[in-house]
Amino acid sequence: MDKYVTGAVIRKLRETKKLTQEELAEKLYVSSKAVSKWETGQGFPDISLLEPLAKALGISVIELLSGEDVRNRNQASNMAKTTFYVCPVCGNVILSSGEAVVSCCGITLPPQEAEEPDAEHRISVEVVEDEYYVTVDHPMSKEHHLSFFAAVSDHGVQLVKLYPEGSAEARFRIDRVRAVYAYCNRHGLFRLHL
Repeated sequence: MDKYVTGAVIRKLRETKKLTQEELAEKLYVSSKAVSKWETGQGFPDISLLEPLAKALGISVIELLSGEDVRNRNQASNMAKTTFYVCPVCGNVILSSGEAVVSCCGITLPPQEAEEPDAEHRISVEVVEDEYYVTVDHPMSKEHHLSFFAAVSDHGVQLVKLYPEGSAEARFRIDRVRAVYAYCNRHGLFRLHL
């Protein structure tokens, strides 16, 4: 684990919940002195207390460990705000329609920041009947390849997983698609607005 809950985080979240140190201590069956020590950096909560502590503070354990209180501001679930997370260990692709703390293979994943395609990652889109045919002239070796294509519309995401030594192409229903994404395992996420 590369992070552990800090006293400043505990204090901030406790105060946000309008709890005293004594009230938090009661919820966790520890002394108020223990909570005081955590908040002043003189000690850390035992790992067995992380889940009850997170629950008492109204957040997830992952949020507690990351030091962030994530609140999804995308309440309307605007799919244009879709965020992609890619696990560097197993290649898992995880989508979120708003802010999130995402973990896979024991690590917290950063959200991928989409860039405009460069010359090496130029996304080509052709209309073939009622579909977009998407291609990128890109190496597809085990060391350097595109991992996925995605098409995001105002009501959903279509995702096609790609594999090394396969072809860098996909087909998507045109159905109100606003942007097409390509993810390179070396250079990250690229987006083409349609």
